[in-house]
Amino acid sequence: MRDILLLKIRLSWYFVILFLLFVGLALILPRQNFAGGALTLFSVNSFLYGFYISPILSEQKSRINELHRLVRSESNAIFAMVLSTKEYPEKLGSDIRNMFTNYVKSNTRNHRKVAEVAYERIITYCVEYKGKNEKEVEALLDKLVANQQNRTMLTMQLEDKVYSNEWMIILMLFSITLSFVLLLDTGTSFILRIVTALLCTGLTMLLIILLKLSTLTHKKARQIWKPMEKLIDSNYYRTD
Repeated sequence: MRDILLLKIRLSWYFVILFLLFVGLALILPRQNFAGGALTLFSVNSFLYGFYISPILSEQKSRINELHRLVRSESNAIFAMVLSTKEYPEKLGSDIRNMFTNYVKSNTRNHRKVAEVAYERIITYCVEYKGKNEKEVEALLDKLVANQQNRTMLTMQLEDKVYSNEWMIILMLFSITLSFVLLLDTGTSFILRIVTALLCTGLTMLLIILLKLSTLTHKKARQIWKPMEKLIDSNYYRTD
């Protein structure tokens, strides 16, 4: 889902496109005078929509903040491990740094399976090197194993999304709310038609933001890999 074109469009473009679309719909769709029962139904549905989407949006934002923390913790751990290789023999240190580079680049490109293989390759290399009765990598191997807990938490956060059953409920409530807003008779005032279009645009933007948040393509979410990118750019001398 995260690779589809719709997720790569900027939110500002979404706003313009959706606003123009809803202005057109607000002008051409037939208007309805709803009785008290229908308006009550609209109010209940709107409340449920807001009540349901609000905690999901909040949870997704908290998830991104947690991802920032975990990625920075991972970057600091890698920084410390690579720094310790500066004292190793030239070939040993170079080999380990190259493997760390593959691991970091795989993470920044969101190739999670490749990153897992790259990290396991570092551990395997250190275990085999230590098996030759060499002492250089013993401390590094301990750090690699200790860092597994942080990596497990990072993986869990990356896999925590809004799932299909939740999307089904959100889309159902959203469709009913949007239909009521577009069909509600607000008179002949052009300004009120514009307000209707703005309201519909806002309701739709909430879903788009939620989709972008849940697939890590929101502007803030894109910054989570900055510490790892800085590691590569500075040749493992800086994380920020």
